[in-house]
Amino acid sequence: MRVSILFLALLAATAARADDLLQVWAQARAADPLLRQAAAYNGAQEAASRGVRAALLPQWSLQSSEQRENSGGRSRTTTSSLSQTLVDLAALREWDASRSQASAQSARLSAAEQAARARVAEAYFGLLSAEAQLATARANEEAFDRQVGEADARFKAGLSAQVEVDQSRAYRELARGSTLGAELTLADAREALAQLTGAAPAALQPLRRGLDAQTLPDDAEAWARRALQANPELQALQLDLQASGQRLDAARAGHLPTLSLGVDTTQRRGDGVAAQDAGRTPTVIGLRLTVPLFAGGAVAAAADRAGFQRDAAREQLEAGRRAVLREVHTRHLAVGQGAIQLRSTQLAVEAAERALEATRTGLTLGTRSTTDLLLAIQTLAGSQNAQTQARHRHVLALLSLHQAAGSLGDAELATVNALLETR
Repeated sequence: MRVSILFLALLAATAARADDLLQVWAQARAADPLLRQAAAYNGAQEAASRGVRAALLPQWSLQSSEQRENSGGRSRTTTSSLSQTLVDLAALREWDASRSQASAQSARLSAAEQAARARVAEAYFGLLSAEAQLATARANEEAFDRQVGEADARFKAGLSAQVEVDQSRAYRELARGSTLGAELTLADAREALAQLTGAAPAALQPLRRGLDAQTLPDDAEAWARRALQANPELQALQLDLQASGQRLDAARAGHLPTLSLGVDTTQRRGDGVAAQDAGRTPTVIGLRLTVPLFAGGAVAAAADRAGFQRDAAREQLEAGRRAVLREVHTRHLAVGQGAIQLRSTQLAVEAAERALEATRTGLTLGTRSTTDLLLAIQTLAGSQNAQTQARHRHVLALLSLHQAAGSLGDAELATVNALLETR
């Protein structure tokens, strides 16, 4: 008996546990493949930048060879070569470009983190919306099922015609189809959240029923100016343009001379080495000046290619800027309209509840028909579902606006998290 009580208590505790938005985000942050992919790309670009810088650092190599002569003598030659680039503007500009590209990839990692937050919020409230839609569909089906029973009882008592029973059954079967569709939507919503966290989702804390409309402190133009300065995708495109300009400079510098310092040391040993050379370690220190004269037009072609790539990067930046501005204005409008929809859907639910109660009373008095009652039930279910969807869309629009402006951080998630109910 004690085991059964403990088991039931454990089940109750498990059922009572519910994750909030920040907990789900913590799970996704550690498990989201797209976010980890962005981090890997960032690490790869940083390593590539270090690889480009290596051409400007000292280069040291050691070479050893052994020879055997016909007389039977042997000689071993060991050569140490140390070089340091002194002047190579092309390599220097390539390093500048690689550093700009690394900064661009770092900005893209920041954008990926914000996109991951947005995906988590969308999946979180998508699952809540699916649960609410299923609950509404089931309640709707149950209401129609009760109406079938009442219509059948009135028909058997001779108080109504068979057509009322058939009509009630038709509405119930249609509601059953809606329930099945809502179950499928819920299953997909659960998988969508599991795709981000890597685990089956637990119960989620819903939004407060009395959610107030969230007001914005600034107008759309202020948000747009903020986006142009802080949006990480735009920052990455700006750095791409900077890198392409630096690569163009590097390509043009292919015509310029390079200067390097070299220190070469050679040591020869063995019975095949002449006596005057045995045991000597000559060292040669010198400057090497390389002047490109003609490379078949390769340098000019590389410069032309880099120029076109810079032009493409400039146009891509402009396209990205316009897309961000459009997104900011659209999301800002969506937040404002969401506030209006919150109020209108609440009024719709209240009106639908009063209409359903009045219709039930009218059906009892004989002034309303079964069709009126079925339509009233359907209207209430639709109003309740619309209210739930409006609440979720409102907070998602707010988070999407922050993402477009480049300010969707943990603090913004915490602000929305404070709007949830606690179980």
